[in-house]
Amino acid sequence: MSKVYMKEGKLIVPSNVTVPFIEGDGVGAEITPSCQKIVNKAVELAYSEKKSIEWMEVLAGEKAFRQTGEWLPDTTMNVFKDYIIGIKGPLTTPIGGGIRSLNVALRQALDLYVCLRPVRWFKGVVSPLKEPQKVSMHIFRENTEDIYAGIEWEQGSDEAKKFYKFLHDEMGVTKVRFPKTSSFGVKPVSVEGTKRLVRSAIQYAIQHNLPSVTIVHKGNIMKFTEGGFKKWGYEVAETEFEEQTFTMSYYQKLKKDLGEESAKAAMAEAVNKGKIIIKDCIADAFLQNTLLNPEDYSVIATLNLNGDYVSDQLAAMVGGIGIAPGANINYATGHAIFEATHGTAPNIAGKNLVNPCSLILSSVMMLEYIGWKEAAELITSALEKAFENGDATLDLARFMPNGNTLNTDEFTNRILECL
Repeated sequence: MSKVYMKEGKLIVPSNVTVPFIEGDGVGAEITPSCQKIVNKAVELAYSEKKSIEWMEVLAGEKAFRQTGEWLPDTTMNVFKDYIIGIKGPLTTPIGGGIRSLNVALRQALDLYVCLRPVRWFKGVVSPLKEPQKVSMHIFRENTEDIYAGIEWEQGSDEAKKFYKFLHDEMGVTKVRFPKTSSFGVKPVSVEGTKRLVRSAIQYAIQHNLPSVTIVHKGNIMKFTEGGFKKWGYEVAETEFEEQTFTMSYYQKLKKDLGEESAKAAMAEAVNKGKIIIKDCIADAFLQNTLLNPEDYSVIATLNLNGDYVSDQLAAMVGGIGIAPGANINYATGHAIFEATHGTAPNIAGKNLVNPCSLILSSVMMLEYIGWKEAAELITSALEKAFENGDATLDLARFMPNGNTLNTDEFTNRILECL
């Protein structure tokens, strides 16, 4: 078994690499084999016998609970820590006490602070937009703070009463309208958490020659958390990437000091030099703007809750979450888990109906991450060919004018043919 490892800040990938995977619950048992067949074929075609992937199953979710009595065994976590990268199907969150979410537990334990969700349109896929080809965005959603910290107290509990007493008596808070029946949550947003997220987004924009990074926030209302996110995000650009970026905060300063014409001239010069524009947008305005002018946005840096809304809306704009890939990454340690972004879909599990594209496209992200871009491009091209021809699973084909509905196995075989 050959492991990916980090050396001097760079990911070192052996030619024959072992990739741990979690099959997933529900439809996971169908999409995971589909994904692996397609990846194996793409790697074979791209590199002959020079490169290969050895898949190593680890347990989590219902399968783990049935076999071990644990929803997330320590051995699984240790394997992901040791092997650096991995991929997973959807997981059921246990009902009742214990782990709040298996997905969150994995992200928190490995400090996978970036949830990366690229969104693009495939020709042939029906979209509610008139011009879906204008949508090409890369969402960097903060993955460890904000609501994902999970700091909450239920109404009526001793903890909620104690927390309110502290707020009222010690902090002078009088704005809780119904204190006796209120639940409480705490939203931590740190300088370090913000800066590493925005830093990763800017580095990604530089590496992929993308025109802008937009900091999406609700700082007009939450001035010290979301407002801090905006402020600290601009600080990263201005102190660490001064030569590569032009910030709208600097634009506003120029406008105030020298006038609007001078500010516009400076920004135009920055664009001509290929500098990345760093701007910000209030979250609700951003959701509207992406529908009206999606071409204005490229890389998005945002906090957890905003990112949840944004990534799902953008996925719907290009055809749905069934073709939305995702990754959870720590760029400092190299650790990354790529995943299907949809749920376990128990209503169709075992019926050979599920769309495997979310996991397939997540595997494309994985291949790109380890530098196997040729194999990644083969898979993307095969999907483009199939969709343009109208070949898709029911969730997509039913809306296509030339839709040819395929079950999961048939779709998998179609992609293998297109490769």
